[in-house]
Amino acid sequence: METKRLTRSVKDRMIGGVCGGIGEYLDVDPTAIRVAYALLTLFTAFCGIILYPILWIIMPER
Repeated sequence: METKRLTRSVKDRMIGGVCGGIGEYLDVDPTAIRVAYALLTLFTAFCGIILYPILWIIMPER
């Protein structure tokens, strides 16, 4: 049985592939992840601006 790994997407990316990778991992449309991320960033005093680059560095590319 193959284990699922959280990786950045190489085929469904806008900037770094982070939201695409999360969408693939959760079997959710990456657009929904992007919208949720944008709302999180707007409503949490821009903590998403700090979170995205950290995830971009930490998550390996597929």
